[in-house]
Amino acid sequence: MRKTLLIAMVLSTCLVGQVSEAQEPTAPAAAPSMDKAEIGVRPAYLVDQLEDGDLKSRLSACLGQPMAASDWSIGHRGAPLQFPEHSRESYTAAARQGAGIIECDVAFTQDRELVCRHAQCDLHTTTDILTRPDLSAKCSVPFSPAGEGREAEAKCCTSDITLAEFKTLNAKMDGFDPAASTPEEYQGGIANWRTTLYAPGTVMSHAESIALVKSFGRKFTPELKAPEVPMPFEGEYSQDDYGRALIKAYLDAGVPPGDVYPQSFNLDDVRFWIREFPEFGAQAVYLDGRDETQEGFDPMKPESFEPSMQALADEGVKIIAPPLWMLVTERDGEIVPSPYAEAAKAAGLDMIAWSLERSGPLAEGGGWYYQSINDVVSSDGDMLNLLDVLANDIGVRGVFSDWPATTTFFANCLKGESTDSAAN
Repeated sequence: MRKTLLIAMVLSTCLVGQVSEAQEPTAPAAAPSMDKAEIGVRPAYLVDQLEDGDLKSRLSACLGQPMAASDWSIGHRGAPLQFPEHSRESYTAAARQGAGIIECDVAFTQDRELVCRHAQCDLHTTTDILTRPDLSAKCSVPFSPAGEGREAEAKCCTSDITLAEFKTLNAKMDGFDPAASTPEEYQGGIANWRTTLYAPGTVMSHAESIALVKSFGRKFTPELKAPEVPMPFEGEYSQDDYGRALIKAYLDAGVPPGDVYPQSFNLDDVRFWIREFPEFGAQAVYLDGRDETQEGFDPMKPESFEPSMQALADEGVKIIAPPLWMLVTERDGEIVPSPYAEAAKAAGLDMIAWSLERSGPLAEGGGWYYQSINDVVSSDGDMLNLLDVLANDIGVRGVFSDWPATTTFFANCLKGESTDSAAN
């Protein structure tokens, strides 16, 4: 009898709880603190990987200390090492890890609304659109399976669908399986050093990302993505309209220009912002991809730069952002500043580097992002050696990271004059 009564009481309590939850809306997750940071265990893991020496000793002494958010730590698409990129969850994770600045890559929809996607045509690898028959039918290239020496294929663009349709998608970890025979298999392929543990994620419009990051008390770095459709889009939406819409979103949201770092690989976009929105243009970031677009460009040979660093500065460009490997080289078995970094500094340009922890494990040299120092990179701990050079020998303004806890940790522990000034 007593046992029966106890069971009844437990069931009654559970049912009351269910009714209560149904009657009251679920409270939103607490916003990250405006100044504190939760860095977790990964920074300690990286310190453990370092060879014994002065850097390891100094960083080890910092472990366990309170951490503050830092503008030197920039959330690259949020925290996509483990969270679906450009999702609400990814941005929230970046803020919790102390990213002082958080990125939204900006693309436009069919109805010319702005959304956060790394590329205009990546919905087939970053969302569940292929398993949504109503929307996959609208893709520029609908899914076709692999077979007879042919890889699986699909191409789905933000400009294929409206904002309302985009908002019904779920974000997933970026990746695909080229050998897939079904849309489900195609969407399942991701790098083995990532995870699906925090998927699916919530896709975001540009305006929603602004409201979210603003609620965290953090700053913004929107990137105007290169269109993958002819411009002007549908004969009337020009590149300048697109760049203007990006800035207008911050004006409409009442965000101070000093909190926004608009970026583009297209130098003409940067010139447009400097000319039409000088307060925003003063912090516009020229993303330098000339290694892939300019024949003969060599970051180790300043005479190959076109335009030169000084010419960029004379045009009003103040911040240049190359990939990690352009800023460093190897000398006598050590990581040192590259001629590119020295030329940028001589011209008075600030530098931002991208993107830490974008590669897989570094045991075999780190791949593309570390190509100029592959011979001296042998473990994940070498990311901290690289950060030391970027911060204290080169003086970069900030570093994009797929896991901002790492850059937050470094900024808190080994701030030189360069990292201190970046937070101002």
